[in-house]
Amino acid sequence: MSSFDDPFDPDFALSGQGCTCGGHRSEPEHERDEDARIGRVVESTLMRALFPHNETRRNFIRAVGAGTAPAAISTIFPLAAAKALAADRAPLEKAALKIGFVPISCATHIIMAAPMGFYAREDLNVSLLKTAGWAVVRDKVLDREYDVSHILSPMPLAISPGLGSEPKAVNVAAIENINGQAITLHVKHKNQLDPRQWKGLTFGLPFDYSMHNLLLRYYLAEHGLDPDHDVALRIMSPPDMVANLRAGNIDGFLGPEPFNQRAVYEGVGYIHTLSRDIWAGHPCCAFGVTQEFTQKYPNTYAALFRAIASATDYAHKPENRGDIIQAIAPANYLNQPIPVLEQVMTGHFADGQGHVRNVPDRIDFDPFPWQSMAVWMLTQLKRWGYLKGEINYRQVAEKVFLATDARQRLKQMGLPSPASNYAQYMIMGKAFDSTKPEKYLQSFKIRKT
Repeated sequence: MSSFDDPFDPDFALSGQGCTCGGHRSEPEHERDEDARIGRVVESTLMRALFPHNETRRNFIRAVGAGTAPAAISTIFPLAAAKALAADRAPLEKAALKIGFVPISCATHIIMAAPMGFYAREDLNVSLLKTAGWAVVRDKVLDREYDVSHILSPMPLAISPGLGSEPKAVNVAAIENINGQAITLHVKHKNQLDPRQWKGLTFGLPFDYSMHNLLLRYYLAEHGLDPDHDVALRIMSPPDMVANLRAGNIDGFLGPEPFNQRAVYEGVGYIHTLSRDIWAGHPCCAFGVTQEFTQKYPNTYAALFRAIASATDYAHKPENRGDIIQAIAPANYLNQPIPVLEQVMTGHFADGQGHVRNVPDRIDFDPFPWQSMAVWMLTQLKRWGYLKGEINYRQVAEKVFLATDARQRLKQMGLPSPASNYAQYMIMGKAFDSTKPEKYLQSFKIRKT
């Protein structure tokens, strides 16, 4: 039973008007209420303790009635006092925070947490700072101009040992989104659907240390092209990708949403391959935080994690996407037309090839920072020469990706979290076993190492 199911409903029915507590216009509004969320966690924990077997719990609720079950429980356990105790939070060391973000769909919940009140409910006064590109994000994090930031998930793996910058302990506290990228080509290349025909083309990428770079390189190599010799790769800010495509400066890009859809919307590009078709459920961006921040402001970090994880959980649910689109579309955030964001966020979209596709998980949101994902990124960073020498993959992954910490915090919030920090993946039909990273790396014929 999820902690966000109504423990006093024997069938977990959450349909109808209003919400389960009767104090909100809808169940989504109820879920955005942090006090209600905390209360639901307390109720769920208590009901699991009293009735470890679902059938026993159902029989009890049917006997006393769903409406009177809380009152019946309160006669033997101080439910109201327990909720008040759970809601009592440690004082924040720093309430005013500067959070950087790049205006892409991956930042959805970091952005929406401001206008939809997720930060405010944690007593956080957040200034969201739109940033043009990832090198700027990195520099502002390192210079302490940003307290925390929307960040590419491979970036902390590069920043920590000092790739392209001074070394600094930066962690992935949570993953922001999964999937949410695509390979988009100029419409003049509509007759070049086979990637083996792409030799000599120029592709745009947002950053060296990005899933976009690692996935495009992987995809090209699987089709027999050496990404360092058979094509040209250019780094550019995501908001500049469509303009560069239109101008003919690039032939295509593997970039974040909504720019793939924006290229279709403007008639200059077509979506060739969604990134989820390369690796279903791959990570993209992350909630990045320095070790210095978490140690200096532990209560503030805890509050910030709760706000972002709650927003991530809210964004994961398709029924909430309509409200979210309205919140993130304005000029100070993504600055994108509503139809473009609707196609990205719902997965019902025109691909620019004359088809309308329905892919509900085109972009999704899941906060758990799997350390096995970090191991895969490390294998690819080494594959293409960014990392050199011997690497203790597991040690680095566990130092940078805070999976164990995330699990504890998610459980405290009543949000789901896996039992393990590692999983196996299938990427373009090739299995990845995170316990054998070097063997996996050596299995590739096309590589720099």
